[in-house]
Amino acid sequence: MTTEDATGDGNAAAAEHGGVAFARVDGSAISVAECEAAVASDAAGAVVAFAGVVRNHDEGRDVSWLDYEGHPTAGRVIAQVAADVAARHPRVRIAVAHRVGRLAIGDVALACAVSSAHRAEAFAACALLVDEVKRRVPIWKEQGFGDGSTEWVASLG
Repeated sequence: MTTEDATGDGNAAAAEHGGVAFARVDGSAISVAECEAAVASDAAGAVVAFAGVVRNHDEGRDVSWLDYEGHPTAGRVIAQVAADVAARHPRVRIAVAHRVGRLAIGDVALACAVSSAHRAEAFAACALLVDEVKRRVPIWKEQGFGDGSTEWVASLG
């Protein structure tokens, strides 16, 4: 998959107080700590983070693994989502990553962090970011169940 750096302007001082640190979709392991470090700032009084973790069940069935597959545009779309959230909340800094490939129970599939001077804006922007990533980024998952069966599920919508 692709990696998108949604800042692109090389202006580290301006980006420290707002904007997008990174937005990416790829197969590398991700962590909330990486996202938190990317948005850390002496100006930030709040950092709100989210981890979407692979769980061991879905609708009463035992889940053994997930395999995420992204459309070739997924990297661009997640970068646009992050930029759109940053535009709606111009005083926040955002980092977001979605993993693709085979994931085990307990692996992080989606990680993000949002920093702001105040908690209310950081919470609002982080919630919007997660909802919009789930709604707009073209990523699908195949679930492997304990009985050996599988099922494809669209992450969109």
